[in-house]
Amino acid sequence: MSLVVDHFIAPPCPASIALLFEDEHLLLIDKPSGLLSLSGKHPQNLDSVHYRLVQDYPGCTLVHRLDFGTSGIMVVAKNRAINAQLGQQFSQRRISKIYHALLCGHLADEQGVIDAPIAKDPALFPRMTICINGKPARSHYQVMDRLTTELQGQIVPLTRVRLEPETGRTHQLRLHCQQLGHPILGCDLYGGLLLPGCAQAPRLMLHASELTFTHPVTDQRMRVECRAPF
Repeated sequence: MSLVVDHFIAPPCPASIALLFEDEHLLLIDKPSGLLSLSGKHPQNLDSVHYRLVQDYPGCTLVHRLDFGTSGIMVVAKNRAINAQLGQQFSQRRISKIYHALLCGHLADEQGVIDAPIAKDPALFPRMTICINGKPARSHYQVMDRLTTELQGQIVPLTRVRLEPETGRTHQLRLHCQQLGHPILGCDLYGGLLLPGCAQAPRLMLHASELTFTHPVTDQRMRVECRAPF
């Protein structure tokens, strides 16, 4: 059995966490890009969403995570009972998530579905891979705009898309967009730095922009939005 070692060291993240909503049971926050959701095992990876929040909210726990480079909405439970109830909604797919992203190139179709199972790639940790024996994974996409921009003196075609994952596999949207032939700009693992001009993209252009769920105490259906910063 091989031991997988993660050598990633997160650079300092000066951006702050924005509070979108708070009551006695939970928080809704806007995570900045470049901040870990949970502290890593390496002592230099202490800073994270959880590490920062427990300073002011002792006992809070993350219900879900966003990738290091992804920004946007996260729901945080103030106690374990709330976490369990929200976690059940995630596992039963009763929580709706909408993301916005900038993809490399111009997509031909206006909308579509990517249905491609995902598994760990043991040879290329921390990458995942499309695998017929992987866990089912399904994502919907819709084109919002096609544009061009200049990066490093190169004119780069980009497509702004709305992404809605039905499942919540690790790296699902990043991998599914690569499967489309249009990786997310700034994605270091799945081809988003390879096109001319894209190598110095300032960040992963993926943002969790909308979350809809049922409040575990009030039973109210809640929908929160957070505009993408790109």
